[in-house]
Amino acid sequence: MKLLVLLSRFPYPLDKGDKLRAFHQLRYLAQRHEICLFALTDEPVSASALTAVTPLCAGGLHVHQLRRPRIALNMTRALTNGQPLQVGYFHNATAQRCLDQLITRFQPDHAYCQLIRMAEYLRPHAERLPCTLDYMDVFSAGMLRRAEKAPQWQRPIFQLEAERLRTYEAAAFGWFRHHTIISDQDRQLIDHPRRAEIEVVLNGIDTNYFRPVQSKIEYEILFCGNMNYHPNVDAAVFLAEEILPLVRQRQPNARLLIAGTTPALRVQALASPTVTVSGWLSDIREAYAAAGVFVAPMRVGTGLQNKLLEAMAMRLPCVTTPLANNALRGTSGEHLLVGQTAAELAAHISDLLAEAEQAKALAQRGLEFVRENYNWATATRRLERLFEKP
Repeated sequence: MKLLVLLSRFPYPLDKGDKLRAFHQLRYLAQRHEICLFALTDEPVSASALTAVTPLCAGGLHVHQLRRPRIALNMTRALTNGQPLQVGYFHNATAQRCLDQLITRFQPDHAYCQLIRMAEYLRPHAERLPCTLDYMDVFSAGMLRRAEKAPQWQRPIFQLEAERLRTYEAAAFGWFRHHTIISDQDRQLIDHPRRAEIEVVLNGIDTNYFRPVQSKIEYEILFCGNMNYHPNVDAAVFLAEEILPLVRQRQPNARLLIAGTTPALRVQALASPTVTVSGWLSDIREAYAAAGVFVAPMRVGTGLQNKLLEAMAMRLPCVTTPLANNALRGTSGEHLLVGQTAAELAAHISDLLAEAEQAKALAQRGLEFVRENYNWATATRRLERLFEKP
C-alpha cells in the first residue's frame, strides 16, 4: 500500500509524546508499506534526526518549515474566522499547496493524519482519498482543564479555545473514513454521536530499549517529560511545592529529580538543594535507573502518559493520579499506586521509600503489566487493519 502520513512535528528526536507515537508507528508500517511522510516543523531538523527517519520513508520525505511571522498571521486569521488557534498555528497556505501537489504525484492509497491540528490539510481531499485521523488526545478536554487552573484573566481565552476545539473535533470526524484515539477515556470525550466507532489504538513501549538495569539510587523521586508542556509544568510544580515537603516529613533525605527537555521558567525556579532540574538528557534511561520511585502527579492534560510506560518497563515503582491511570488502565495497589491529593500521593511515595520489598514487588508487577499490554507491533497492526478496510 502507498501510505501518505501527515505529522505536525518531525518525529525525531523522541522528546514529545506525539513524536514518539508517530516514530514507532512509522517503524512498523514501513516494514509492509511504501510510506511518504509530510511533516511540518517550527524548529530546525538535525542531520541525525533525518538519518533516523529517512529509511522509513521509501515513498519520500517532505519537511515544511513553519516561519514565525506567518504563524502569527495564521493564528490571527484563525481567531477571526472561528477556527481553533491550534489549527491556525499549523495550517499554512504554502504547505497546503505543497501537499496538494504531493498527493497528485504520489497517488496514495490511503492517508494517515496525526492530530486534528493537521486535519485541515486533508479536508479538500476527503471525498476521494481514504483517510484516517488519529485524534490521539482530546485537545478540547485538555484545554478546558487548563482553563480551570489558569489565572482568572486567562480563563476566557482558554475556554474559548476549548469550545472551538470541541466543535472542530466533532466536525473533523466527518472528513475521515476511520478514526483512532489513544484511550477509551479520551474517546468518551469526543463530542460526536458516533464516537463509539473511534478505534482505540494504544501506544507501546520498546522493552528492548527500556529494560531493568541495576544502578545506584541517586534520587529518591523522579518526574520527567517535556518540561515546557503545560500539564508537565503543572505536575512538576505540584510535586516539588506540595508533595515533596510532605514526603520529607517522613523521609527527610528525599531528593527529587525533574528531568526533561526545555524546562519552563516555572520549572527552572523549582531548583533547590532538594530538587534538581536537569533539562535535556541524551539518554533518559539514566534518570530512570538513578531513581527510587517514579511519580507522575498529572492534574491536567489528556492521553496516555508514555513516561509511565517507560518507568514501569524499567521496573520502577510508580505513583500517579486517577487522570493518568484511567488511560493506562493499571490496577492501583497491583501495578502502581494511585492518589488524588498531595497528602495521598506523598503517603504512597513515603511508603514505597520505607518498604523496599513492597516497592520491589509492585515494580515487578508493573513491568509484567506493561510487557503484556503495551506492544508497538500489536498496536500498530490494529491501526493497519483500518487502512485495509474498504
